[in-house]
Amino acid sequence: MTSARLEDQERLDELGESAREILEIHWVDASRVFSPRALEAYLEGAISLQSLGRGEELVLAYIESLPQVAREIGTDAAFELLSMAIKMFSKTSGAVLVLLFSTSPVAANRLGEASLFQQYLSLVNFILAQAPRALRPMLTQLDHLLEVLTLGGLRRWATWGINAHRNDFDALDAYFSLASPDAEAVLQKERRGTLFVDVQRRLVMYLRALWARNFLMRPTSGDFESREGYRPFIEGPFINLPDAFDDYVDRDDSSVDGVNLYRAAASHAAGHMIYSGFDAESEDASKLQQTFIGLMEDARVETLAGKDFPGLAPLWTRIARIAVNRHEETDPDRVGPLLDRIALALLDPDYVDDHPLIAQAREAVGHIREDLEDYERVRAAGLALAERANELGLHFSPSQDVPSIPYRDDNRFLFEKPESAFEIQQQGSVDDKRRYVTLMEMLNSLDVEYISAEDADEIWVLGTELYDNHGRKYSDIFAEDRTLSPVHYHEWDYMSQLERPYWTTINEKRPVDGDPETIDAILDRHKPLVRRLKYLIEGIQPQGVVREKKVEDGDQIDLNAAVNAMIDIRMGQTPDPRIGIRTRLQIRDLSVMLLIDLSESTNDVLGRGDEETTVLDLSREAAALLADAIHRVGDPFAIHGFDSNGRHDVEYYRFKDFGEPYGDKAKARLAGMTGQLSTRMGAALRHAGSVMRQRPSQRKLVLLLSDGEPSDNDVRDPQYLRHDTKKAVEELHRHGVETFCVTLDPNADEYVSRVFGPKNFMVLDHVSRLPEKLPALYLSMTR
Repeated sequence: MTSARLEDQERLDELGESAREILEIHWVDASRVFSPRALEAYLEGAISLQSLGRGEELVLAYIESLPQVAREIGTDAAFELLSMAIKMFSKTSGAVLVLLFSTSPVAANRLGEASLFQQYLSLVNFILAQAPRALRPMLTQLDHLLEVLTLGGLRRWATWGINAHRNDFDALDAYFSLASPDAEAVLQKERRGTLFVDVQRRLVMYLRALWARNFLMRPTSGDFESREGYRPFIEGPFINLPDAFDDYVDRDDSSVDGVNLYRAAASHAAGHMIYSGFDAESEDASKLQQTFIGLMEDARVETLAGKDFPGLAPLWTRIARIAVNRHEETDPDRVGPLLDRIALALLDPDYVDDHPLIAQAREAVGHIREDLEDYERVRAAGLALAERANELGLHFSPSQDVPSIPYRDDNRFLFEKPESAFEIQQQGSVDDKRRYVTLMEMLNSLDVEYISAEDADEIWVLGTELYDNHGRKYSDIFAEDRTLSPVHYHEWDYMSQLERPYWTTINEKRPVDGDPETIDAILDRHKPLVRRLKYLIEGIQPQGVVREKKVEDGDQIDLNAAVNAMIDIRMGQTPDPRIGIRTRLQIRDLSVMLLIDLSESTNDVLGRGDEETTVLDLSREAAALLADAIHRVGDPFAIHGFDSNGRHDVEYYRFKDFGEPYGDKAKARLAGMTGQLSTRMGAALRHAGSVMRQRPSQRKLVLLLSDGEPSDNDVRDPQYLRHDTKKAVEELHRHGVETFCVTLDPNADEYVSRVFGPKNFMVLDHVSRLPEKLPALYLSMTR
């Protein structure tokens, strides 16, 4: 569906009159934030909620709120909200679901980040499971709660109320309605000084004024449970800051307020992004060595930033001094307390500390400042400090001995290999903003120098090809390094009998190349089997003009058959009436895809005669023999594979695609196949089906090779993914794509026939026979 006009949308008649009127009012806004495909899912969601029979108010709240959530934090988060509502509908009333939708724009605005909004939905689900009566009063007070609490504070406040009043319904209602003294007391205890959402725009402008460029910032809710993420950190293009900072006060009542803490943290992290880079040589260094290298790099970056902006150094020094003054009496033999003292000594020349490690650090920084562009001095100084710490017998624990200065990030930016620009998944559904334009539009209309994908209303993409001086397409030149944008698919929830829109994400990854000679060696090793398959291949009718004899109503007469018929008549016998010859055009209009399960279980070792092999090795052999057979027949074919790491990361690999020659490149990809992670089969089948639907062939076949049932690390119900896979198979069948499953699971008889149909599967009891069975199966199916 490509039209964005409401009157062009199908199934509108299934909505009630009031719902349709409200949809007409909000359709223009929805069209601005949703892609055409997402608009279709938006309408389908309204129809699904209408079918639940929980009242029209629920549908109206959904229609009004979803575009607002998408505008604040992206399309994916909006459909997460719909999925959560569908999950909750059998556990609570329609009025609570109405409140969930109507308050969701407030939550999206105050949390300001998609991952935090997802954690908020998880908290809502937790409250529903632990104390269902608490959810309605809490949602009515959500606006006030999120004005003063972070997500972690809201979690602790809610957990305290549930634990204290779980069995007293009146007290529970009073607590979550903020009508009891203990609710206000816990609220005041969890209140934070400065929330990130209140200063985010100021921080963006602050950094833009300093460095004349945009920095992407997002909050992290790290102030509860594991404390993970409480320190600032840099990940990809994002500066991640805590969702709240309290005023920072020492024992002498010296203080820095939350706004200045945010400024210090944001400018320090931005300095790293300007002046620092990935340290490949220290990636495998010990944690102690990385800690001291990071400490020296912090000093170098702050020196460079202080030269450009002298007002930053006094702010950083004041915070570091408070951190040192806040220290209680600590173990003098530990590294942790020394880190803050070294940081202050490198910032403040008037700070006096006679520890030998601090003296060595000051001397090293003096050497670094002689040439601030020489990073090798930083690494050498950090390694020397780590060695001296060991000589002094100082104890170090990576989890306990961390700096307490709140504005400094954890330096993972230096030691974790950065992802390529193509692999970074931007928040906010970049695909939904993409607009294809001509070259002249691109040249004449764009006049914005600095803009981020997060701020853009649209992202313009050149819709025509560009060529280099040698006549080569740039798209072909960069094709090898390109990772496609994520693709989202729905998933079937058999409990609610509804689809969860935009629930799974397919990430197409580039396969790792192996040695193509490995595939040639497989063919040499299976020469007897290749010879047997040759006879099956020759038995397949070739393409072209075929003359079919012994037909009654042919295009011409077979003279030999006619003579024999006349002889029979003369002898008084009944002649054979089939004396015609029919000429027809034989066409094998078939496209085939082999889809291989590449989950971790394919690494299981099997006994095979005198040698040991793995399921993955057998799958590779079967794929090589099948590819050789199909290549000889001449049918267009593709070989793809998949694994999964939860619903947000279903990895999909194209080892050999349609239209691509079956040569050394495809063989190298097959040789490089690896097994890892889990098996989210339904999502992979839907993506394979979308590829097959683009094929012009009359018959389309997906051969699925798997060693087990559908499973994933974020699904506990074993029936859930089975039902979703069955639904995916039915969807492919409706679009003319056949599926056949070859499974190596000895227990597959319990489920595989219900998923793929009684005639569309084969359970291979002897796994070692897979290489000979798979190509023979294909040839028998396509004769």
